[in-house]
Amino acid sequence: MPPPEDPRLDLRELRRYVERVSDRWPIEHALIAGARVDDVNGALPQRERGPEFVVVLISEFFDGVPWLERVYQAGSLWDAAVMGSVADVHCYTPPEFGRKRDALPRVRDAADRGFDLLAADAPA
Repeated sequence: MPPPEDPRLDLRELRRYVERVSDRWPIEHALIAGARVDDVNGALPQRERGPEFVVVLISEFFDGVPWLERVYQAGSLWDAAVMGSVADVHCYTPPEFGRKRDALPRVRDAADRGFDLLAADAPA
């Protein structure tokens, strides 16, 4: 479900980030989650925040690219100065995402509580 428009989420910059990554690898899904998304969705302020941004990028074009190289390159394109925080970036092929969703709580949370910036119902 997409978040409501909110100044805590710079959707324009998030889209620009996905476009920068897509210049290297066409992205099928761009899941955005983390403490900022939780804030916008009404989470209580008295909680352990975790990372401000969790970004899960899914592309079949990651196949054959070493995982660390994908994450390094995609992470280097994130503009922490503009976004106000670093991002915990994950880059998976669709089959890898299926496995990691089951294995990693942050990836599962991004899939369950975050939003897909490339989905048809994502905010404009």
